[in-house]
Amino acid sequence: MKGSLICCLRDMVTARAGAGSWENILLGAGADRGRMFFPTDDIEDKMALAIFASACKVLDLPLSDAADAFGHYWMTVYAPAIYSAYFLGACSARDFLLKMDRVHEISTRNIAGARPPRFGYQLEDDGALVMTYASHRGLIDFMVGLIKGVGARFHEELLVEKISDSKVRIRFQGRSSGRS
Repeated sequence: MKGSLICCLRDMVTARAGAGSWENILLGAGADRGRMFFPTDDIEDKMALAIFASACKVLDLPLSDAADAFGHYWMTVYAPAIYSAYFLGACSARDFLLKMDRVHEISTRNIAGARPPRFGYQLEDDGALVMTYASHRGLIDFMVGLIKGVGARFHEELLVEKISDSKVRIRFQGRSSGRS
């Protein structure tokens, strides 16, 4: 897994719960308290998943709540600052989601060690979008949180439903009344 995901989690945790909580998360995952991570690092999946699991435990959050918080922070704070080019040309949540597989395809070619999930798309008659998640990591709950974060980023209300371990249905409700 790329270090950018762990860097985002670190930034979110330290901003919301303090550096001590981050150190406890690292210790709970079996890492050194002061271990540094960088966005371009290749982190063993086992370690990265242990860090996410430890974060749930230390912060006393169920996985779904942690995934939602991470997705919101990634899409509204971290990714726009680090990966701003990927937001170009997307005027809506739907536009952005429909380009994510292409972004991941390019990432796989251009970033050494990158193994991001891949996505398939199916438009339903009622306008809903079903995204298929293909990854050996089994992190579909984080995909749900990230999709909700896309809605926050574009100030749109999205109804996001996990319909299986590999599929998510998104219903686009339009612009939300508040800003995130």
